[in-house]
This record gives sequence, C-alpha cells and structure tokens, in this order.
Amino acid sequence: MTLADLALLVAAGFAAGVVGYVTGLASILSYPALLVVGLPPVTANVTNTVALVAVGVGSFAKSGRELLDGDGGKLLARSGAVALVGGAVGAGILLVAPDKVFVFVVPYLVALASIALLLQPRLRERMAGNDAHPAWWMLGVFVVSVYGGYFGAGAGVMFVAMAMVLSNLPLWRATLLKSALLGIANAVAAVAFIVFSHVHWPAAVAMGVGCLLGGWAGPPIVARLPATPLRIAIGIGGLGLAFWLALR
Repeated sequence: MTLADLALLVAAGFAAGVVGYVTGLASILSYPALLVVGLPPVTANVTNTVALVAVGVGSFAKSGRELLDGDGGKLLARSGAVALVGGAVGAGILLVAPDKVFVFVVPYLVALASIALLLQPRLRERMAGNDAHPAWWMLGVFVVSVYGGYFGAGAGVMFVAMAMVLSNLPLWRATLLKSALLGIANAVAAVAFIVFSHVHWPAAVAMGVGCLLGGWAGPPIVARLPATPLRIAIGIGGLGLAFWLALR
C-alpha cells in the first residue's frame, strides 16, 4: 500500500466521520475507498468496521456529556448493552455464515428506515404523539446492531429513524445516540474480527485517524443545522444508499 493510498484513506475516513455523524451514511464513503485501494470485499468490510469505531469515539469525546444529561445516561446504558449483544451476534454471522446472507434484505431495510425518517412527523402522530415506545426501541436496537456488526451500511440511518419515531428525542440528540450505539456495535464486532478474521492494519489505522477527526468535527456541525432539512437530507441519502446496495 502506497503513501498515496494511505493519504486517500485518511481523507476518506475524515469525510466518512463527518458524513457518518451528520447523516449515518459513513460506509457509503469508507467502504468504497477501501475497495479502491485494492482490498478484497470481505477484508474491506472487516477493516471498515474496525476503522469506523473511531467515529463513535470522536463524537462521544466531543459531545458525550450532552448525551448523559438527565435520563440520557440510563437510556445509553440500557441501549448500549443491547447494542453490544447485537453487534456480537452480527459479527458471528459474518464469521460463520455465507457472505451474501443479508444481500437481499438489506436494501429494503435501509429504504424502509429512510422512508420512515422522511415520514417521521406523521408516524409520530400515529404512534401517540410524543410518547416513547421503549420495548420496540430495544428490539430495534438489537436488530440494527446485528446488522451493524455484520456489515453496517445504512445502520446509522436506521438508528436515527427509530429514535425519531419510537422516542421523544430531538434530532441532534438522536444523532449523538446513534453514533454511540453504532460505535458500541462496531467495537464488539471489531474485537471479534481482530481475533478471528483478517484486518488490514495499515488501512484500518489510516482510515481510523480520519474517522476520529471526522467524528470529532461532526457534533458542532449538527448543532448548527436546521432539523427538518437535515432529516430530509438523511432520508434521501438513505434511499440513494438502498438503491446502491440493491445494485451491488
């Protein structure tokens, strides 16, 4: 791997960190960049998961205190435990199941989450206004964390959509919670991949540095963006990702 390849991965990691925090679409930038520098698909997927842990670290280091305010700490602890188990299950599926086990269903899941995000105000009205739905939320966290541990492209969109529909969190806080939970799912999957699979370490470190910086830069950007246009942009971006995944 050349210095130009490593520089490309740092830049792609930074872009993925910012975009991943703001929209939940980090893998749409990071995964193709790993393929461009010559990594085979499975190695790129594993390396991508390891590198993206840094997005959650960077964003939580920057704004984690805001997530822990009030009852946020309890929600993060409960949801984080579920995300940890889900991420471990997803990593196990990747290690033992056929590579294309989720290929058919994943584009539909991403598209469904994107549509839910676009329709979020109406869905919240249908689901008793501002009332939270903790049981459905925990089930959703587990399912999305399984997918996050397995592959993860679009998992951030799914987390944001669930938080906006099933909880009373504002968008900026849902985005921060998404990064923390996805970071947990990625972290436990990364440990499994480090032990049982092949991580391309030069690529993972280069991209991880960029992801860390991008994750750090993400929270201030979201804090300055209007919620409704951002929600719509995430939903449209998610539909584009679903289309891309369907064509892969």
